[in-house]
Amino acid sequence: MIAQEAIDLSPTAPREAAARPRSSEIPDDKAMLRAAVELTRDISAARPEIYWPDMLASAAVGYGALAGAILVDNTWAVLGCGLLAALGLYRALLFIHELSHIHRDALPGFRFGWNLLVGIPLLTPSLMYENVHTIHHTRTRYGTVEDPEYLPLALMKPWSLPVFALTAILLPVALLIRSAVLVPLGAVIPPLRKLVWERASALAINPQFRRRPAEGKFARMVFWQEVGCSAWAIAVLAASAAYGWRPLLIALCVVSLTAFLNQVRTLVAHLWENDGDAMTVTAQYLDSVNVPPPAKFSELWAPVGLRYHALHHLLPSMPYHSLAEAHRRLARQLGTDSTYAKANYPGLMPLVGRLIQSTMRTR
Repeated sequence: MIAQEAIDLSPTAPREAAARPRSSEIPDDKAMLRAAVELTRDISAARPEIYWPDMLASAAVGYGALAGAILVDNTWAVLGCGLLAALGLYRALLFIHELSHIHRDALPGFRFGWNLLVGIPLLTPSLMYENVHTIHHTRTRYGTVEDPEYLPLALMKPWSLPVFALTAILLPVALLIRSAVLVPLGAVIPPLRKLVWERASALAINPQFRRRPAEGKFARMVFWQEVGCSAWAIAVLAASAAYGWRPLLIALCVVSLTAFLNQVRTLVAHLWENDGDAMTVTAQYLDSVNVPPPAKFSELWAPVGLRYHALHHLLPSMPYHSLAEAHRRLARQLGTDSTYAKANYPGLMPLVGRLIQSTMRTR
């Protein structure tokens, strides 16, 4: 279902930024929106035979390599295992994005299994994305002050980019403090509980975002996920105090690298050029990024379908394993001179370069 809710990289993009209309003034390309729906109906179902093995294999590689990094003594072996662990856990963690979009009945047991194996051990349960990420796809909130996942980074100062990327390194320690200290204290201190929920329970980048109280079945799910994370965090700290801190320190370094990779991916998920106005679906698409083949290594830094992030904004419910085929169909049908082609970019570094150059423009 379609969401209602300088470096010139594109061959069809205007040569001068000033020639582009404001994002809020871009009309919808109805032919593209219609094609996105009509050409992909037959590949819109989530396939458990793909989701389960992919998630389980990613987690197994991540945890196995993390165990290797903890157990071996050779420095190079530790670094190699740590890098492999970060990549494996990164892919496993990014299934949280799929959980925020797939229908609750589409993959029986997958949400529970993912939380048990990945979300709770890494202190990033699905509550941190569910009922948050969907706001980012809302037709009237994307790119506005109400969007938890949007900052006009391209319109900010150059120093904001390294600060944005490097703060992710502190995320694992912050998550440990949150689950081991703040959540248990919040159980007996209501104002603290309210503060933690509003400000520290969502994977958001907008500092002005305040999360609304959980309700109904979601509130019950939140309760059990918080209990699981707090119990795990306290147990990890107790075991580290009793048997040594080296395993925890290595794990924190690995997860810090994972968080940094995700933050770099976030830097190029959008062009970040909207100044706060509501946007059409087409404008949201053009402010988002696809990095399709023949781009190299994009499956490593943007796994689980996130290399097709612009396409995802056209078809938020499309399962990650169908996005490559959906892209091929749309690219073939609409052609290289279409609106669709304007959101396709050649790789990570040109996108980073474009963003840096944008922050250096005089305004």
